[in-house]
Amino acid sequence: MPVELSHDLKTPHGRDALARQDFISSLRGFILNDMAAGMRARFEDEVAPAFARQQGRPPQTQDEVHAAMRKDLYFKFYSSVRYNAQEMVWRSVIPSVEAALPELTQKIDQLSKAGGGSLTLDPALDIPENVAGLDVHLMPGGYASTDSPAAGAVYDNGLAVFSAGFMGPHLDDIGLSMSNYVKHRFPDFAPARILDCGCTVGHNAAAWASTFPEAEVHGVDVSASVLRYAHGRAQSLGLPVHYHQMDATALTFEDQSFDVVFTSMFLHELSVKDIKRFFAEAHRVLRPGGLLINMELPPNRELQPYDQFYLDWDCYYNKEPYYRAFRDQSPEDLVEAGGFARSGYFQFAVPQYSFTPLDKFIDAVNAPPSLDGDTGRLSASLNWFGFGAWKPAH
Repeated sequence: MPVELSHDLKTPHGRDALARQDFISSLRGFILNDMAAGMRARFEDEVAPAFARQQGRPPQTQDEVHAAMRKDLYFKFYSSVRYNAQEMVWRSVIPSVEAALPELTQKIDQLSKAGGGSLTLDPALDIPENVAGLDVHLMPGGYASTDSPAAGAVYDNGLAVFSAGFMGPHLDDIGLSMSNYVKHRFPDFAPARILDCGCTVGHNAAAWASTFPEAEVHGVDVSASVLRYAHGRAQSLGLPVHYHQMDATALTFEDQSFDVVFTSMFLHELSVKDIKRFFAEAHRVLRPGGLLINMELPPNRELQPYDQFYLDWDCYYNKEPYYRAFRDQSPEDLVEAGGFARSGYFQFAVPQYSFTPLDKFIDAVNAPPSLDGDTGRLSASLNWFGFGAWKPAH
């Protein structure tokens, strides 16, 4: 079932809309588990043996897997259903958001007057083409088509349907898992200022604020719409987060002004050139001894060809054209190109904080990282992958 939003900006949905959302959320769960398992079996039982008979060897790259699977009826059906389910997610929430927008805007205006967090917008900011020119995730109009909170509301309500429960009860499990990884893996590290780049509606920025309540948390995004919504959402939860309309590849913060720079599923929305620019900016704004940490899907080098193919589906069919290019990179090379020492690089995989007993989570935090085809994938055995680097203290 879809997650029910638990803050003051919750959009009211009628019975018909709720029924559609319930169906779509269940359909996505079926696609990502049952159909995905069936497609893998189809590959192993039919497609890979046929390739081997023809080529005299099994498929050795994800491109060979993709080319072979594109001819298969099961893959065509799977992709058609998954693509249409993605569009159905947005169609199931947009009418309700549009109907509630006047009241929603009023609530956000009221919440913005409360103390705690802040919102700073920059009307002169040029929205980069990777946001302005794409309906990323097939979301109609994209994330920055308006200054009203509409896109933020569509994204929040859509994610509640899209995630099929995998993102936790407050859609913030990534932020909780990453921040609690830091808290328990580095218990002597006490960040005073934390920056979330590409924060959209602030699920993860708010999670960092709850994990480190003594820290000052900031979030940046290029979209005024998602930031207006993020600010209202954080205010309604009583979490003081400071949001800024800003391009993460050209931050306007002072040098050495943060202890943590964090991203979640952000890097794969950038070109490799812009990723390097962002890492250079992260290095610049981090204080000595500061931490860069990124949640992403694992790099292709860590996975078998079929798993590479499966996780890169979004690059070809979900309006995320930079996805594959990022995952083909070496994370160590990228952070080093941004100015970090290679010796400071680390990577890890942790279970979901929202659904894992604390002792088991801490055990996983301190265990050597183990990656497989389920790492980062929305499935019953989900683990989140993260990587980052420390800026030397001296």
